[in-house]
Amino acid sequence: MTTILLIIHLMVALTLVALVLLQRSEGGALGMGGSGGGMMSGRGAGNLLTRATGVAGAVFFATSLTLVILASRSSGGGSILDNVAPSPAGIVQPAPVTVPAPLGSGLDEQKPSVPATVAPAAPASAPAAPAAPAEPAVPRAQ
Repeated sequence: MTTILLIIHLMVALTLVALVLLQRSEGGALGMGGSGGGMMSGRGAGNLLTRATGVAGAVFFATSLTLVILASRSSGGGSILDNVAPSPAGIVQPAPVTVPAPLGSGLDEQKPSVPATVAPAAPASAPAAPAAPAEPAVPRAQ
């Protein structure tokens, strides 16, 4: 059903384009004024093309809406975000940060295609306990 409707939709679209191109230019806004001699001339042809364009536009609109309705029914509705799998245990791992070597450091001449990798900083540890105070130096009597 959808394939047949899509083929009809494409044929109506091509017909609509042809009907619009066949109509006589009225304004000449781009410097291409309408000429008196065309394939069809006269008021009857203008009315026929105008009505045919209106009918083709209405059919195009109807087939567009029908295709949208059929597509929404076949996909089951819902958001694309509903199909995304959650990360394991809700943990998000940060991506490693790469920093290119500065110019003139000598690293860019040795390995131009390999950027330096910066590891995430480790948490700071507790400060070490102070050592026992040293005994004050007492001058010796000589």
